[in-house]
Amino acid sequence: MNLKNIHNVYFVGIGGIGMSAIARYFVSNGKNVAGYDKNSTQITQDLENLGVQIHFKDALKNVPISFLEKKDTLVVYTPAISKENIELNYFLDNNFTVLKRAEILGKITESTFCLAVAGTHGKTTTSSILGHIMTEVKATSFLGGIAENYNSNLILGEDKVSVVEADEFDRSFLKLSPNIACVTSMDADHLDIYGNAEALKESFVEFSKKVSNTLVVAKGLPLKGLTYAINDDADYKAYNLRIVRGKYIFDVKTPSSEIKDIEFLLPGHHNVMNALAALSLADIYGISLEKIKESLAVFKGVKRRFSYKIKTENFVLIDDYAHHPTEINAVEASVREMYPNKEILVVFQPHLFSRTRDFIDSFADSLSKFDEVLLLDIYPAREEPIKGVNSEWLLSKIYNDKKKIIKKNNIIEEIKKSDAEVVVMLGAGDIGAVINDVTKELLKTIANEI
Repeated sequence: MNLKNIHNVYFVGIGGIGMSAIARYFVSNGKNVAGYDKNSTQITQDLENLGVQIHFKDALKNVPISFLEKKDTLVVYTPAISKENIELNYFLDNNFTVLKRAEILGKITESTFCLAVAGTHGKTTTSSILGHIMTEVKATSFLGGIAENYNSNLILGEDKVSVVEADEFDRSFLKLSPNIACVTSMDADHLDIYGNAEALKESFVEFSKKVSNTLVVAKGLPLKGLTYAINDDADYKAYNLRIVRGKYIFDVKTPSSEIKDIEFLLPGHHNVMNALAALSLADIYGISLEKIKESLAVFKGVKRRFSYKIKTENFVLIDDYAHHPTEINAVEASVREMYPNKEILVVFQPHLFSRTRDFIDSFADSLSKFDEVLLLDIYPAREEPIKGVNSEWLLSKIYNDKKKIIKKNNIIEEIKKSDAEVVVMLGAGDIGAVINDVTKELLKTIANEI
């Protein structure tokens, strides 16, 4: 398939974070782009502002007529879309060229020098840091989050170098052909797809074999490659880590050099690991350590990755995408490091019935570390309910005394009742859609108290 011969690109599930980055790419390349999604969001509104036609009811009559020309149209879909989707089934039944998101990403990047970031945690932040650094060589970066420096999940450059987030969901990353890659973590996840942790591990091993040049892995992972770590012997080692005026400063030893006093704004040791992974890939590619240091100092972060929504002397509101126990632990440790003497409230929305079931005890342990827990109902995403798997079950296992289940429309009221000075809102579901309203109302309250 020659992408130059494609005039129309239709997306089924265009509002997904990875899907929308590819949609933006095709718009920038002069293609006609349209698509369907279940809900209107800021992402779909931004695409519509670029001229993309989007509708929100799954019906063939809503597809623009020009996109029903088979020879001119490429159809891209997300594996998270329902198998009963009317539009997708029409395109499949009528022999259109239909590709999964990962397949088209593989097609776009196969002729580039590709740097890929894989891992069950950390890949969005790491790939965003790397994409930011690689603007030095005009790389085009496809991200799984909105990079604050660019207010976009696409950093548009030229077509010689690409940066991609290599997603293990549905084994998507096996469609890529990376030249340089890293693996940040391999914790059990997506067991609804893989069945067990061993199958997930095997897919990472398979991914590692697709890397044509150099693989970098967090030290301790069961993969062969260069290693990176904090305060531990590794090929890339961060050390002398300290916090000065609210930001990290650290030194890095590489296989052949050393650089001092790197400044980095994002909190948490896990984010230092993400920065170190990005540094290692950029260094291997050939970006100078001084240029990398300059880029790291001005990287602002990724939306919904430890995003400060309110930050005053007496009250802090943080928004984060964390939806796995390991991620929740990382957020909690970061908050404790930044605010060691403050009471911390977490508002958590579990994501997927299967994930809640598979990690129920770990979720309970992670959430119990906070001083107060407000728990929302499980966000189903692509799943049907599983009998007995609900937030009441999770709540019963949390051993913190200050805990309760609340409804989404009561978040503001419940936060106001609390004495906590630091509030963290966590989850990968639609909790992210209410954060702006929560922020506005709490800012009004703060203003009235002054």
